[in-house]
Amino acid sequence: MKQDYFILVLAHSLHGRLQRVHISHKVIYSALGCFAALFLLMFGVVGSYARMALKVANYNSLQHEAQMLRARYDNLQQKVKQTNQQLASLQVLADEVGNAYGMKKQLTGSPDLIAEAPLVPTLGQSLAEYSYLRTTNLAGRSRNLFARADSNLLPAGWPISGRLMSGFGHRSDPLSGEGAIHTGIDISAPIGTGVKATADGIVMRANWNFGYGRCVIVDHGNGYQTLYGHLSRIDVIEGQEIRQGEVVGLVGTSGKSTGPHLHYEVHVHSTPVNPYRFLSQTSAMKSGVAANEFPF
Repeated sequence: MKQDYFILVLAHSLHGRLQRVHISHKVIYSALGCFAALFLLMFGVVGSYARMALKVANYNSLQHEAQMLRARYDNLQQKVKQTNQQLASLQVLADEVGNAYGMKKQLTGSPDLIAEAPLVPTLGQSLAEYSYLRTTNLAGRSRNLFARADSNLLPAGWPISGRLMSGFGHRSDPLSGEGAIHTGIDISAPIGTGVKATADGIVMRANWNFGYGRCVIVDHGNGYQTLYGHLSRIDVIEGQEIRQGEVVGLVGTSGKSTGPHLHYEVHVHSTPVNPYRFLSQTSAMKSGVAANEFPF
């Protein structure tokens, strides 16, 4: 006769008593079903944890790669900026040479005049000669100015009275929102406010300079230069001697700018340094102070 249950026999080790336990088939099948369900649940939890761990590892890897790409982008952006500045300088120099030698005029006339055209200096020769004459002239003026005992050759004080908008160093570009290096400080002031030179020097540049807009660069000797950008008007010319406190131009919003302000930079041996440390310097500092006495 077929039975629908199992019999489990239990024997006591001391008394020798036997005890029979009837276990139904349904109980056995239910227990097996529960065990199988528990196994599947544990398998699912482990699988979910493994997938989550893999996703976290992939996310960390992508984040690290994104940081490396952002750093490379910032470096490339800085190199592009420097290249644009160099191209702008060469373009301005080429225009000045062209105007000086009349190279933009097309040769016309008799065949004899055209045959003499090779006697006209090449562009490279003209640039070299112009650069030599310009450097010699500026060097002579610089020696005369920097030899004066009353010269204030170290940048000191504020070029304008205003509110400091943006400091020196890393920041987010206000136009693109990308990370960038800010090589100067921005001082807010109304359009037309006079911008004063912070030290005696020679005007090395006074024209349009791409992102800086209308820009003036003054050489103060001993490797010091100051830059004044985003001007609405330039009141000096290249090669002009200028004294501390004299106006170089007016505040504006030319170039890459989001509003009226002055972009002010201080360079030491062609390297931008934080101008903030010079804002509180007094005019008592003379040219006898060596550049290496300042911590940069």
